[in-house]
Amino acid sequence: MTILLVRHARAGRRDRWVGDDRLRPLSKKGRVQAEDLSAKLRELAGAQRLTLRSSPWVRCVQTLEPLASALGTEIKSDDALGEGMGAKAVEVLGFWIRQGPAALCTHGDVIEAILTHLTGSGVRLGGRLQAAKGSVWVLGVTDGAIVSARYVPPPA
Repeated sequence: MTILLVRHARAGRRDRWVGDDRLRPLSKKGRVQAEDLSAKLRELAGAQRLTLRSSPWVRCVQTLEPLASALGTEIKSDDALGEGMGAKAVEVLGFWIRQGPAALCTHGDVIEAILTHLTGSGVRLGGRLQAAKGSVWVLGVTDGAIVSARYVPPPA
């Protein structure tokens, strides 16, 4: 089984956004990236039927929308994937694993917390912790535990 840990695609610049940052949308480049990411995620999932979970932040939801459309499924909003929720995401990781194959779209700080936890649990990441916008960590799950992690850079 596979969990696809997705960093949201490119969004408009934080320093130019006026208002609640949770509402900051993808940029034009980010929308193209999300479209390209949809095909990549389907390829990485193979025949597995994915559950889609996203941070409630607009940019994360928008990142998964092309995939949801292609799969004919809904995106479940999950506060534990929200920015600043790294400790909570680590706490909920076992629940997500028990739910089956999934694409989880979140933020860089949450991915860093999850990867740090996995490293501490003995999972080899094959290099440094990285999570460029639009990238994916493919987490291999066996017997309810994450046993492998592979980084896939963002679509060009």
